[in-house]
Amino acid sequence: MPELDTIALVENPVTEADLLAGLQTLGIGAGDTVIVHSSMSKLGWVCGREAAVVHALINAVGRTGTLVMPAHSGDNSEPSNWCNPPVPKSWFQTIRDAMPAYDRRVTPTRSMGRIAECFRTYPGTRRSAHPHVSWCARGPFARWLLRGHTFGKPCFGMQSPLGRLYRRNAKILLLGVGYGNCTSLHLAETLYPGTPKETISAAVTVRGRRRWQTCEDIEFNSDRFPQLGEAYEQAGGEVVCGRLGAAECKVLRVRPLVDFGLKWLAENPAPPEEEENE
Repeated sequence: MPELDTIALVENPVTEADLLAGLQTLGIGAGDTVIVHSSMSKLGWVCGREAAVVHALINAVGRTGTLVMPAHSGDNSEPSNWCNPPVPKSWFQTIRDAMPAYDRRVTPTRSMGRIAECFRTYPGTRRSAHPHVSWCARGPFARWLLRGHTFGKPCFGMQSPLGRLYRRNAKILLLGVGYGNCTSLHLAETLYPGTPKETISAAVTVRGRRRWQTCEDIEFNSDRFPQLGEAYEQAGGEVVCGRLGAAECKVLRVRPLVDFGLKWLAENPAPPEEEENE
């Protein structure tokens, strides 16, 4: 969004103090473990831009809290699976041969937003080792949450950072985004036995050398997550709603959402035509 448009969204500049007060009103406090999904442009004009947002989030959870954000780099993946956008078939092998190996220190996020990318580079932030669905975390539980998240293991299974966040019943902050961005629901997909599988690939470093590796995992699809999230709220799922700047926000817990999502997927299987198009 052009900067002039973000100015028009708010009457006054949004400050770090405003954001911290808003987070506290939403129920984010010291000691919390919080997963953040965000859209910087929805906030309006923020004094200090994304760095101010990250500062406010860190201060909200305090020294005893753990802040977590997805740091996915989806372009390091099997190009034949790409659909947003697709690339010509003649490019596939070149991409497989030339894609740089994942490096948790420098590989940028893709389509995660400016706040998540700022958090990735923030001093003290750790990142998991998975080449295209990594997570970043900062705080006392960061090392435990991220360890062992490598290619070849389920991307979003119970032994992944997402599974550990489920066990901690972390809070989810949807900051200017909806359930379509709620990665936690991929755990419900993983646990649901009816979810189809697919072959996934990535460029990784093995014993100091770049390799293009392949394995099998769940065929993830977030298209129905908005419908699932709406059903969760209609069923009485506990959600705190509010605003940060101009952004509509929701705060909820991982465990009840995923438990509901697993049941919902079983009761609402994807129609055949949707499965064919995934």
